[in-house]
Amino acid sequence: MVTSITHSTAPADVQAVPRTKARNAALDRARTFLTLVVLLHHSVIPYTYFGHTDPKSWIGFDMIVLATDSFFMAMFFFLSGLFVWPGLARKGALNYLSDRLTRLGLPFVICAFTIIPIAYYAISLRQSPELSFTEFWRRTIIVGPWPSGPVWFLWVLLSFDVVASVLHRLSPTLLDPINRLSLRAAEHPAEFFAVMFGVTAILYIPGRVYWGPGSWFEFGPFSVQHGRVLLYASYFFFGAGIGLANLDRGLLSAEGKLAKNCPRWMIATIIPYSLMWGLIYIKRGILDNPERLPDWYEATYGFFFAAFSVAIMFVILGYFLKYKRSGFSILDPMQPDAYGMFLVHYPIALWLQYWLFDFDIPAIAKALAVFVLTVLLSWAASAGLRQIPGANHVL
Repeated sequence: MVTSITHSTAPADVQAVPRTKARNAALDRARTFLTLVVLLHHSVIPYTYFGHTDPKSWIGFDMIVLATDSFFMAMFFFLSGLFVWPGLARKGALNYLSDRLTRLGLPFVICAFTIIPIAYYAISLRQSPELSFTEFWRRTIIVGPWPSGPVWFLWVLLSFDVVASVLHRLSPTLLDPINRLSLRAAEHPAEFFAVMFGVTAILYIPGRVYWGPGSWFEFGPFSVQHGRVLLYASYFFFGAGIGLANLDRGLLSAEGKLAKNCPRWMIATIIPYSLMWGLIYIKRGILDNPERLPDWYEATYGFFFAAFSVAIMFVILGYFLKYKRSGFSILDPMQPDAYGMFLVHYPIALWLQYWLFDFDIPAIAKALAVFVLTVLLSWAASAGLRQIPGANHVL
């Protein structure tokens, strides 16, 4: 029930950011929305047509997985970066990193020893029904492999926070050029798009060509895709540059052109997305799906990937800035529990998929049941965990 895409996704530091006196409703809702996208992604992966691990599949789920895998982790790093520079300026490096260790490091350790083994035990039972959980847990921790599932995001984000703290100490004005570009982007968002796309493409394409799309660094539960590390770092620091100052007057201004013209950015999203599908057809129908793709293929795919990733992020941000900046949203009640939902949803999704494996029902019905139940059960679990004394400091 797991593919390489499953390993690579995981959503996000939904709430693990320094709190400010006045919360930004648009950004809160964008984070909560992306959390639901993560749950959807993990709910439908077994039912994809090209990589399904369940007897049932539907090509529409491939379309969802291709889109989500191409942007949402990068966007979560971007959203997390928005609050880094103000947090460092307000708290100082030591207090800021202490807070991040609590919000990121502690959940990572707890999840690596509990949530993740529980999740992957469902996969092992499909292959070895006689295997006990105690034996599986022992092998995972002592022998390996020790997958991190979605929570790899936490240690990578914490590492970026450490780097940001050092850079802030060296030069608090280091990211001023990004902030100036953001201020200009209130009226000219295409300029910011061009720069961000150019930088992220330059940082992503060489790694994809050299390592390929599926290569991972793995050391115990610490894992991350080789080819995407610099991509994620670039999104994080672009976010940090925007959040350095004047957050409400730059690219993310509710009165800016990004918010007013967000439907137009759909064109910039659809074109590279369609071209990625064209390359997938070439890969499978013409190149016969080789184990190692030509460098020209990986470079071209990386170019379209980078363009789609930035463009769809602009669409999502523009939508929430324009339509969801005030009043009530259905996402609001879920917002306090979104981070906890990210942390606990993975075993829920995988065990639901395990139990539905032998049912002869359509893939759409299976995926819908998994998604709805994963949302409800992870929401309830997160809300319950937050009742534990002191848990709100983490969740």
